[in-house]
Amino acid sequence: MNVFDPLIEKKGGNQLFLLGNEAIVRGLIEAGVGYASTYPGTPSSEVGDTLYQIQEKIGIKFEFSVNEKVALESAFAASVSGVKSFVFMKHVGMNVASDPMMSIAYTGVRAGMVIMTADDPSMFSSQNEQDNRNYARFAHIPLIEPSTPQECKDLIKYAFELSEKFSIPVMFRTTTRVSHQRGMVETSNANDIIAKGYFKSDKHQFNALPVNSRRLKVELLKKMEIIEKESESSPFNFEIPGKNLAGVITSGISYTYIKDIIAGYGLNLNVLKLSLTNPLPKEKIAEFLRQNKNVLIVEELDPIMENEILKIAHEIGSSSIIHGKTTDELPPYYEFNEDIVASALLPLLEITPPEKVAYVDSLPQRPPVLCPGCPHRSVYYSVKRAMKLSNVKDPIFSSDIGCYSLGIYQPFETSDLLLSMGSSEGMANGFSKVTDQSIIAFIGDSTFFHSGIPPLINAVHNGNSFKLIILDNSTTAMTGHQPNPGISDSSHGYNGISIEGIVRSVGVEDLVTVNSFDVGGVLRSVTSALKRKGVSVIVARGECAILSDKRARKNGTMKLYEVDQEACNKCMNCVENFSCPALYIEQGNIKINATLCDGCGVCAEIYVCPYKAIKVKNHEV
Repeated sequence: MNVFDPLIEKKGGNQLFLLGNEAIVRGLIEAGVGYASTYPGTPSSEVGDTLYQIQEKIGIKFEFSVNEKVALESAFAASVSGVKSFVFMKHVGMNVASDPMMSIAYTGVRAGMVIMTADDPSMFSSQNEQDNRNYARFAHIPLIEPSTPQECKDLIKYAFELSEKFSIPVMFRTTTRVSHQRGMVETSNANDIIAKGYFKSDKHQFNALPVNSRRLKVELLKKMEIIEKESESSPFNFEIPGKNLAGVITSGISYTYIKDIIAGYGLNLNVLKLSLTNPLPKEKIAEFLRQNKNVLIVEELDPIMENEILKIAHEIGSSSIIHGKTTDELPPYYEFNEDIVASALLPLLEITPPEKVAYVDSLPQRPPVLCPGCPHRSVYYSVKRAMKLSNVKDPIFSSDIGCYSLGIYQPFETSDLLLSMGSSEGMANGFSKVTDQSIIAFIGDSTFFHSGIPPLINAVHNGNSFKLIILDNSTTAMTGHQPNPGISDSSHGYNGISIEGIVRSVGVEDLVTVNSFDVGGVLRSVTSALKRKGVSVIVARGECAILSDKRARKNGTMKLYEVDQEACNKCMNCVENFSCPALYIEQGNIKINATLCDGCGVCAEIYVCPYKAIKVKNHEV
């Protein structure tokens, strides 16, 4: 029996213990969605990982797209061809996809189309913390927010119903806790999946030209007025009545904190739980305000609902006191927890919150590190040596989004700036124009395909000068080893695209490819490139350690290394400057942790251990 068999079973009535992201996949199956697309990004990654595994069994067309914009446009094409479509991404991916999304809101859709944004409060794996509920209001499209895995499954189906009823794209917002919490989910019968459609042209509807868009904007706003009535009657916007004169209006994961507080303190609290949160049910909210003297708005990140509820209160002349972020009782940043919410709620009920227990963390903070055997480590080590050998003063290291962003930490410190996907090259263009410093830009293979090609074209066209190192580890590693356009996979119909071919095609003449694990080769390539003007591209290719390690252990080809203590001079270069986690010091001696060692052998190279004290212990594990 395959691990995914219970998830894809057509018959309902089963109880499954699912992640929120897995529950979303089940909802797609039950809704009969025929097309899905994504660019991988945590916390949405498991949706794509699961669809990748089951696509052929269930008959859905699934695509890891080159970026979020392409993913959304592809999903739109499926929808207007009569195939239910789903596109999903992490919150910053919505910035990339927002251009077509704004126009799709105008044109509308045919078959249901749902756009999932997985927000990341507290920035567990993201470069910023943004509240994508703003996008729904910006684009004038409905927004649905689940709170539990069961709601992830049920509400994704509701989102498709809403989309088809009003011919409008619907935004589906999760957060890290919603996507990654696990809970029991009761399944329902699945609809047939229809993955083939036919596009019938309507040039006045789907061409976002000004002559059409002026009309479509008015129609869109009228749709949202009608959907507001839907919000009033939606079974997913409901009230839990209580006896206190204080109430809570909440949505998303915050609702689960309220439930815990109610259970923990035995409260009889009035709660208005909202899932369809754009447009808000104004009449339902107005009535709730009339019933409660004090109302706490509990929502993570921006006070979006709170500001709209304050407006409603003003319009109806409510005497209710509204508490939340605008009153500084709840913070407008980071994710909440039960203690944070209780500290704002309990005083309204004249209950003294318990004193928080102060825990003293006796362990030092541990920054994230590159894995043992990571190909990026040897590249960064080589680049630092090249800078020193070339006597380069004050180089600019422009970094990007991926595992290699960890190069910011000691001892490498090869990241002066990091903004967004592809920005390493974009910033390098600007530095080239306004400084005389040496510029090294780093970008990964997946990120290069995502958004690194246009700024490289820009550099060649404008005659800019910088060194670009493309770190090709043959996967999209940081988000869970999803394929990217550089990967060939005949079983799923993926054709590999040559990075070197693209680089040459845009006019780059100074191009070399090196083995990431060959410190001498990387060192010579970087040193040589630093002597030349213009755009130099070095493709440093070395497989992700997690993939190579897994294969070597399975095949019994793992090499183990050890330190010859008699040959070791205790220069500490391997520990202090190469800094692999598998190397450690015990009683003054450098040793190698065989459990952590990946067997890459870079530490044994003369550029890392000039005394040749690190040697192969044996060839089998």
